[in-house]
Amino acid sequence: MLLEVENLDVRYGRTHAVQSLTFGVEPDEIVTVLGSNGAGKTSLLRALQGLTPIAGGRVIFAGEDLTRLTPPQRLKRRLALVPEGRQIAISLSVHENLLMGAYCRDDGDVSRDIDAIYQRFPNLGSRRDMSASVLSGGEQQMLAIGRALLARPRLMMLDEPSLGLSPLLVERLFGLIVDLHRDGLAILLVEQNTRMALEVAARGIVMELGRAVLEGPAAGLRDNERLAAAYFGDAHT
Repeated sequence: MLLEVENLDVRYGRTHAVQSLTFGVEPDEIVTVLGSNGAGKTSLLRALQGLTPIAGGRVIFAGEDLTRLTPPQRLKRRLALVPEGRQIAISLSVHENLLMGAYCRDDGDVSRDIDAIYQRFPNLGSRRDMSASVLSGGEQQMLAIGRALLARPRLMMLDEPSLGLSPLLVERLFGLIVDLHRDGLAILLVEQNTRMALEVAARGIVMELGRAVLEGPAAGLRDNERLAAAYFGDAHT
């Protein structure tokens, strides 16, 4: 198991955002986390990256206990988060944003990896010296993913990556997720488009009020009519 989450608890004052959550991600898996707003999905990803303190439980990654490590230490161990809303630095250039993703690295291959990002995302390459503010929403999402790739992650966590994108860009985004997985990247995906998420994932976890209420193969979740009515809404059709 690449990622093991054991009895994870996250609290904000009296709010119990994540409650005794246990699950894992294999090195060759895409796992999606589903649920309504307020279910605790973003709190989960932030806790795994170390951005939100945990109140209990453990986070094991590649056999190492990361529970007390800082976000940079976790990133250096190749656990990377693409946050909700992209959170790129619009005052910096495209190239400078990518360099931020490599700040924990101490090897000499960063330039080569950035060139590979530009080959994968030609629109970013053509705007490398421009302010990130000129990018479209889809291009900003590609920049956020490219920035995370510069950490050479073994597991990439994506928080609502399709939010605000057109249907065409959503299709392209999920094609990219599949391509990254084929390249050997494990993925933990929080996503509002449940239909697309379950198409690319091997397994799904459904959260409600901080708890996992259902977990299983993606195909089984897609065919669960009661679950579709409760959580998926129009995105399932």
